[in-house]
Amino acid sequence: MKRKIAFLLSVILSVSLAGCASRNTVLKDPIVSRTEQTSVYGTEMPSSTEGVVLSDGKLVEYTHQVLAANTVAEMRGVWLAYVNYRDIITGNTKAQFTANMDKIFANIAGSGFNTVFAQVRPFGDALYDSAYFPWSRYLTGTEGKNPGYDPLEIMCQLADQYGLRIEAWINPYRVRTDARPLSADNPARKWIEAGDSAALKWGDGIYYNPGNEKARNLIVNGVKEIVENYEVDGIHFDDYFYPTTNMSFDAATYKASGSKLTQANWRRENVNILIRQVYATVKEADPDCVFGISPQGNMENNYDGQFIDCAEWLSNEGYVDYIMPQIYYGFQNGKNPFAATVQKWNDLIKNNHTKLYIGIGAYKLGAEDAWAGEQGKMEWINTSNLLARMVETARKAENYGGVALYNYDSLFLKPSAQIKKEVAGLEALFS
Repeated sequence: MKRKIAFLLSVILSVSLAGCASRNTVLKDPIVSRTEQTSVYGTEMPSSTEGVVLSDGKLVEYTHQVLAANTVAEMRGVWLAYVNYRDIITGNTKAQFTANMDKIFANIAGSGFNTVFAQVRPFGDALYDSAYFPWSRYLTGTEGKNPGYDPLEIMCQLADQYGLRIEAWINPYRVRTDARPLSADNPARKWIEAGDSAALKWGDGIYYNPGNEKARNLIVNGVKEIVENYEVDGIHFDDYFYPTTNMSFDAATYKASGSKLTQANWRRENVNILIRQVYATVKEADPDCVFGISPQGNMENNYDGQFIDCAEWLSNEGYVDYIMPQIYYGFQNGKNPFAATVQKWNDLIKNNHTKLYIGIGAYKLGAEDAWAGEQGKMEWINTSNLLARMVETARKAENYGGVALYNYDSLFLKPSAQIKKEVAGLEALFS
């Protein structure tokens, strides 16, 4: 509550200073494409091939409300993925975890960012005390083992201490991408052993079935417990939905549904149902809490590869408060140049409330972008102000509400001289 009041005051102050800033920055209401072989949710790092049900099962319709005290005039975020902290948390005590996270949050706040997207459920597990999902193996080395402290609670306290917003980042469907055993209390294990289609094996992985109502209810109730039990400012989904374009993955579920839709459109509607349910649940639990999604930057990949209909979400009420496409492309990218792709996403928003946040791929700095074409492949190397130019370009979009950078390690873990200059440019913009 204290943080929400603080940010309400920050919003009032920002509006009072609107005359000193771009109207697109202040006045709006408050990994990328994967091949079939790599599309089964293996990692949070994008590949190089880029081109409301409640606990009682009732659907609640929720009309959009104006975003409230936990929003800011310009969201400036950093993704804090499990890959950023798995090596510094396994086997740690509460004191060690707190000290390590304190440094991370201090770095983020000290560079002018105001939001942390903290991944708290990467593999159907939990980095918080959950009634539905087992403790993450990244905490102790063993899934289901209580670490003796609550990481999300500590991160919320640190966000409060440093004046940061915090959104709980969830991967809703992914349970496993390898052969590691499931803990005894993992709901996916119970369903698989019972032959229940709520959880499905695919290759070496295990995934919750988007077409199964029990699976959707589990995901929704997991969201509800976070919003009700923690001082989070938002719930954040990433860009992983269906794990494969192969229709045999859920052919039996599709046949049993009796749907007259094509299987592809049926898949898209399954995701739509979940998104509407999550939105309604978040708003019932806390109207001030926001819900948003970060899809791939390539719209075709989303629609045909992940089976998500972003145009539907951005044309109607009751889906998302913001959309944050991962526009991990340079200005000279041969297929999806940054500025044009920002504009495409801006134009996709047809309703009156959804904000456009732009995801920027800071992880590319210092490396050749082999998939950007001949003109753009060196763009991320020969630069010292690319990130700042991207923010300035994003701010010109009519529906602009903020930016987020992927990811923490790329900006703050052993930064090169180039990255230090890039971060300094951001700090100047954010000051």
